[in-house]
Amino acid sequence: MPKSPKNEVVTNFIVEDETPPTRLDAFLGKAQNEMSRTRIKQLILEGAVFINGIRIVEPRHKVKPEDEIILSAPPPSDPAPKPQNIALDIVYEDDDLIVINKPVGMVVHPAPGSPDGTLVNALIHHCGDSFAGIGGVKRPGIVHRLDKDTSGIMVVAKNERALNHLAKQFADHGKKGPLKRSYIAFVWERFQTGSGNIIAPLGRDKFNRLKQSVRPDGRHAITHYQTISRYGGKGWEITKMHCHLETGRTHQIRVHMAHIKHPLICDKLYASGFATKASILPQNLQQALAQLNRQALHAAVLGFEHPRTKKTMMFSAKLPDDMAKVNEQLEAYNLA
Repeated sequence: MPKSPKNEVVTNFIVEDETPPTRLDAFLGKAQNEMSRTRIKQLILEGAVFINGIRIVEPRHKVKPEDEIILSAPPPSDPAPKPQNIALDIVYEDDDLIVINKPVGMVVHPAPGSPDGTLVNALIHHCGDSFAGIGGVKRPGIVHRLDKDTSGIMVVAKNERALNHLAKQFADHGKKGPLKRSYIAFVWERFQTGSGNIIAPLGRDKFNRLKQSVRPDGRHAITHYQTISRYGGKGWEITKMHCHLETGRTHQIRVHMAHIKHPLICDKLYASGFATKASILPQNLQQALAQLNRQALHAAVLGFEHPRTKKTMMFSAKLPDDMAKVNEQLEAYNLA
């Protein structure tokens, strides 16, 4: 085997006696925990794998008992987003993933208009070398997002294996696994039923590209809801509710609630028609909503299967201060 470059990470594997004939990429995929099979296949094709001292560039090559396999991979490169020392509310962390309670006002990923100060910048600083590399780059594996002005629980992968495992769960929407996403929302008007489903396809709005809308050619979207409390006074009513996502489309809860005439309070994009309604609220509520100044939506619960242990994990986050203040003021008007 040729001498490896100084910085390359060299890993040795010995095929055990009882191992049946197995594809090289499949064997390496099971033998280590950080890289995905796609990344391993790429490294094989690039000539980074040797069996018994011979370079093998065919992912389908069958390994046999007592084969000595050497994987010589370049270390993950530094990410394009720069690390920034931004405080994080960390709920849980291990070698495979990190769960955080995202604050209001934080963008998840750098984008035009938000080049830095994002969750990704903060995670790169906090996690540092604990990122095992995703696609050969030291970066967080983002499997889902929250809007800038939506608070709550998010999970982020630290390696390719965790990323792929979590991504499959989110793509399945919890139909076959333990994935659970539950939000707390405050919406305008009083629900007459305790629970229900909203099934309406979503796509980009034809007249405002910042918005999503219900449209026949949109992507399949389902939101389940359950009322928690109802509040009201002269000329106004507000409902506190749980919203459970069966799909995860952009602005899904916000659009679905607006579609059934129950937009989220303080949602500037989808509840603009309720500005007059807000002006007749009691003064203490008007003040609480002025301090909120964003859609009243919080990702309160997130559950999923851990990519390594396969155990079901469940995390929750209490209402942030701005929504908790609204909740406190509303209790005086509880319609029970």
